[in-house]
Amino acid sequence: MGVKAGFRERALVTGALPERALSRLRELADVVAGEDLPVRPWRGFSQEDLADLVIETGATLLVVDGDEVGGPVLDLPLTAVASLGDPAGIDLRLAAERGVPVLHAPERDADAVAELTIGLLFAVSRHIVVADRDVRRGRAYRGGVRPGLRHRGRRLSGRTFGVVGLGRVGRAVRWRVEGLGMRVIAADPYVPDATHSLNELLRTADVVSLHVPETAETRGFMGDTEFALMRRGAIYLNTSRAALQDLSALIDALRRGQLGGAGLDHFEREWLEPGHPITRFPNVVLTPHLGEATSETEEGHAELLIGDLARLLHGEQPRYACLPGLSSIGPAPIGPARNL
Repeated sequence: MGVKAGFRERALVTGALPERALSRLRELADVVAGEDLPVRPWRGFSQEDLADLVIETGATLLVVDGDEVGGPVLDLPLTAVASLGDPAGIDLRLAAERGVPVLHAPERDADAVAELTIGLLFAVSRHIVVADRDVRRGRAYRGGVRPGLRHRGRRLSGRTFGVVGLGRVGRAVRWRVEGLGMRVIAADPYVPDATHSLNELLRTADVVSLHVPETAETRGFMGDTEFALMRRGAIYLNTSRAALQDLSALIDALRRGQLGGAGLDHFEREWLEPGHPITRFPNVVLTPHLGEATSETEEGHAELLIGDLARLLHGEQPRYACLPGLSSIGPAPIGPARNL
């Protein structure tokens, strides 16, 4: 595929593209974005509404961020779809059948995700969120009980931190946690540095942190059996993907007091209904997919994405193109198998 003589692409951008990347995209195509579009629903455009926008604007390129890209969209004559965020809303199999390349910057910002993991660790272990809420409500000394008693936490130094999945993010977490004076162990069958099996790690660690790609093999691999193996009072962290855990099993483990707390950055479709059972635990800290929510990450991913669009339009092979059933081509994801 290359640039057709006398033809200029038209790009429909539904998400927030940093100005530098937007300027570069304008060199490649006419751009429809921002105020030229209807107000975007907070969960993204539906496939029907997006198809209407493609037809209305005459777009041949799509740059989306969490929008639904299914049959009504992919049946239209598109040159490519580029995903700023997680491409979970894109029907990759149908795109492959229609011959529409789907581009995505797959490399996670290891430092950003690792930093959020540490933030959740402190928030859970030191009860930061509930303590902050008490202060704001003037209830720090409610019932005549000193805050230091009610919000008494656990010192992390000297405890054991278990990293499940020793890829780029897992390694970025490891050296940070070691700096806190914690002993770090890891489980990952593809990495020689990881000397523990999953079961050994679960039985040993005071904190268990997931850094695993979502694959058919890893979906739901943390369930009733795995949570029951964890040390009583241990902390569970997941800044990878919601599908890695059975949320009902996690809730049961928290309700029984098997776990001392949890920090989660992902939910199915990145949404929890108000009043969901997991929200009722004061020892659980929940963030809405903030692992890579930094300006540096956004700019870096946008640059990668627009660079790949440029390659595609000039007849070159893009670095990262999503494939049905896989995360992407490019650097192979490193993570544990189901039988750790």
